[in-house]
Amino acid sequence: MTSPLHPEAVRGRGATLNVVPSRFGLAAREADGDWLDAAATVDDAPFPLRTTVTVERPRSIITRNQSPDVPFDRSINAYRGCEHGCVYCFARPTHAYHDLSPGLDFESRLFAKPDAPALLKAELGKRGYQCQPIALGTNTDPYQPIERDWRITRQLLEVLDDCHHPVTITTKSDRVCRDRNILASMATRGLAAVMISVTTLDPQLARLMEPRAATPPRRLAAIRALAQAGVPVFVSLSPMIPAINDHEIEAIVAAAADAGAVGAYSIPVRLPHEVAPLFRDWLATHFPDRAARVMHHITSMRGGKDNDPRFFARFQAQGPYAALMRQRFHKACAAHGLSRDRIPLDCSQFRPPSDQLALF
Repeated sequence: MTSPLHPEAVRGRGATLNVVPSRFGLAAREADGDWLDAAATVDDAPFPLRTTVTVERPRSIITRNQSPDVPFDRSINAYRGCEHGCVYCFARPTHAYHDLSPGLDFESRLFAKPDAPALLKAELGKRGYQCQPIALGTNTDPYQPIERDWRITRQLLEVLDDCHHPVTITTKSDRVCRDRNILASMATRGLAAVMISVTTLDPQLARLMEPRAATPPRRLAAIRALAQAGVPVFVSLSPMIPAINDHEIEAIVAAAADAGAVGAYSIPVRLPHEVAPLFRDWLATHFPDRAARVMHHITSMRGGKDNDPRFFARFQAQGPYAALMRQRFHKACAAHGLSRDRIPLDCSQFRPPSDQLALF
């Protein structure tokens, strides 16, 4: 089921639908929030879909995982939902836990966690804490547009910097350069590495895939700026979508290498839960001439299904088309010197936070 929205309401957004979550038996909603959102359906009024931010007060901020598919065991997400609007985002289904749509709600009804820096400090100060790199940006982008005003990611970095705690960042925003003074200082001590996602070099395609993210030239400029500041930067060609952006593999790798990237990663598109119908409708809307072909390639890489959630399979893909994309990616990386796997970060410098100076 979908919520009725005037076509003008999704202008500048990624998802074309507001899919109602069905996995938890939640009832459908007919409005998206306040009266301005509902007004978009009245008298053909061309109201835009507004972004709202709700404060979230979690009791802890470090999320632990035991997944064999990811190279970290802990992460922090300063925000829930992401205004970048990437239609393919695998984190979209998490909004269903809040009785919100993984569609337009995910990119317009956001949550911020202003207590995150204090919670992080408290957790790092617990007796017995064992230091391992913390990943920022695993579910939602830590530098999405609202970070400009909330500055939660910067405050988290300040805590980690003070504690000499290693950190990795994944983003598709050049806003990360605002914090390059902190990141450069941490990088000199082997405490920081950044991954910037570049899925296309075509600004028009980027506008469809990631409507509110930084343009491709700005992301490449961010790679260059961070590299020049001494921060090790990787490029992520993720996701690669057959017949949409996979023809750019070699060009993206070359451009990232020229900008100063030291390594690269690539993951084929994943369509878990509600992401699949959102993606299918997005294809039908923007690429009706090839929608069936794109989905044929995707399902052929996922055992005949939209998605394969199994460990060791969800980030990989099978079949001849996937093998060809993988081969092209590895050859391009080898040709441009981007075959480095990852940067080892130093955990030995960690020191728990202390408030002793506050006594004087």
